[in-house]
Amino acid sequence: MSKPLFALATGPGLVLGARLIDRVGKGIRGAPRDALVADIAPPEMRGAAFGLRQSLDTVGAFVGPLLAMGLMLLWANDFRAVFWVAIVPGLLSVALLLFGVREPERAPQAKRTNPLKRENMRLLSSAYWWVVGIGALFTLARFSEAFLVLRTLDGGLAIALTPLVLVGMNVVYALTAYPFGKLSDGVSHTLLLGIGLVVLIAADLVLASSTHGAVLAAGIVLWGLHMGITQGLLARMVADCAPTELRGTAYGFFNLVGLAMLAGQRSGRLAVGAARREWTFIAGAGFALLALLAILLRPDAAAQAGAA
Repeated sequence: MSKPLFALATGPGLVLGARLIDRVGKGIRGAPRDALVADIAPPEMRGAAFGLRQSLDTVGAFVGPLLAMGLMLLWANDFRAVFWVAIVPGLLSVALLLFGVREPERAPQAKRTNPLKRENMRLLSSAYWWVVGIGALFTLARFSEAFLVLRTLDGGLAIALTPLVLVGMNVVYALTAYPFGKLSDGVSHTLLLGIGLVVLIAADLVLASSTHGAVLAAGIVLWGLHMGITQGLLARMVADCAPTELRGTAYGFFNLVGLAMLAGQRSGRLAVGAARREWTFIAGAGFALLALLAILLRPDAAAQAGAA
C-alpha cells in the first residue's frame, strides 16, 4: 500500500510517510515469515530452507535496483513510472500468500495470552538467549553496508557506479546463502559461526588496509561471503531453540535486539567514519573478534543451540 504513495508524492512529507509505512510493513512481516518457514520446513532441512529464503531475498535486493536503473535510463529518469512498476511484485507477493501458501494444521489451542508475559518468556531457553547475544554482537560487528559504498568513494569510484558495490556484495551473498544453509543441516553450527566470523574479520581488515580497487573488491566479496555463511544459520538456530508456540515471539525479539544495537552504534560510526573511515572497519573487526571469543569460550552453549 505504500508504493503508490511514493509515485504520487509531491513533497518530502508524503515520501517520509510512505517510507515509514513501508518499514512498519517490514517489521510486521519479518517474524511471522521466519516462523512460517520454520513450521513448514522439515527440521532436518531447516538450514537449507532458510538459506534458500536468504538467497532469494538477496536476489531481489540486487535485481530490483538493477531493474530500476534500467527503467530510469529507458524512461528518461521518470522515477514516478518506476514506482508504479514497483507495485506489481508487491501485488504478486500478496496473491501468492493468499492462494499459494498454506500453514500446517494446528491443534485447537487454549485461550491466547500475551507472549511477552514473564512466565511465557521463561519458556525461552538459555540456548535461545545465547543466540540472541551472539546476534547482537554480529550486529555491532556488521554495520550498515552503506559504509562499503563510502569506502569505495574514498578509493575514487565514480558516484554513478556506486550501486555496483551493493550489487556485487549481494551477488556473492545470494550465491552462497543456500549452499551454506544446506551445509548447516549436517555440520557443527559452532564451526560455521566461527568460520563466518573469521571471514568477517578478514573482510574488515582488508577494507581498512587500503582503498586500492582490487583490495576493496576483495573486501566486498569477503563481506558477501560472511553474510551467506551466517544469516541463514542464525535464523535456523532461533528456530531450533524456540518452542513452537513462541517462534514468532522469538524471531520478533531477536530482530528487535538487533535493530536496537544497530541504532545505538550507527551514529557513532558515522561520526568516526567521516574523519577516518578505516577505523569503522577496525572497530567492526574488534566486535567480530568478541563474538568469536564468546563462541570459543562457550562451545557448550553453541552446541546446545544447534541441538535444541
